[in-house]
Amino acid sequence: MMTRLGLGLIWLLHWLPLSLLAPLGRTAGLLLYALAAERRRVVLTNLRVCFPELREQQLVQLARNHFAVFMRSLLEHGILWWGSRERVLDMVRIEGLEHWQSVANRPVIFLAPHFVGLDMGGIRIGAEYRVVSVYSKQKNPAFDAVLYHGRTRFVMPDLYSRQDGIRPVAKAIKKGLPFYYLPDMDFGERDSIFVPFFGVTAATITGLARIAALTGAVVVPAVTTQLPGGAGYRLRFYPAWDHYPSGDLAADTRRMNAFIEERVREMPEQYYWLHKRFKTRPPGEQRFY
Repeated sequence: MMTRLGLGLIWLLHWLPLSLLAPLGRTAGLLLYALAAERRRVVLTNLRVCFPELREQQLVQLARNHFAVFMRSLLEHGILWWGSRERVLDMVRIEGLEHWQSVANRPVIFLAPHFVGLDMGGIRIGAEYRVVSVYSKQKNPAFDAVLYHGRTRFVMPDLYSRQDGIRPVAKAIKKGLPFYYLPDMDFGERDSIFVPFFGVTAATITGLARIAALTGAVVVPAVTTQLPGGAGYRLRFYPAWDHYPSGDLAADTRRMNAFIEERVREMPEQYYWLHKRFKTRPPGEQRFY
């Protein structure tokens, strides 16, 4: 019932202009920061681990800013799910399209790290181009249906669940569909290795290098930034990576983490710190959460 009420509120709010949704989202985020004690602890733990040079007051402010941009993005998801195609195109502008176009004759993987604008970038691409992507089925049927609707309402993608494995994704990439890939979360030890992220050992999925090797795909990072006020979002394509994969799986996975870390330092409040990124620890190491 609460999920349906929340979705109903987001549907109502999607009629508002971005100039009003932005301050509403920030206010909701600061309220969530005050109320969600468990998630607040996760965010502060992540920030303390990754930014040991910051004072506690700075970490708290960064955490508050994260909740603010997260809730703003959540409210603005209503535009993705129910707004017109024209409004989605207007909300998310694209930069660096030439980096994709220069390798469009080859299989392509879009490396899309978990920033709060992640879905904005993915659905913006899907409003004009057919892609392949992987999703995690949600436990709540109403929420799952809305997410699926949002990702398939314009140009129908090849969409597979994480349980389908890598084979159908690889086939779609080889057919020429770009793969919008989100490999920077802690999914446990399966298909992961321990490599540094902000100088801390982190269980990291090796799929980017493995899929690139399997399909002959080139990696083009695609990072979405939430812009100030009611300015919407920017999806930026970066130059395709040279000499990737290199054949050294650990080095290739470290390269991915290093790239994401550089982008995080540019907009630290926008990375998805609500996730327990350091949940899986090497044997014998103390848990963080």
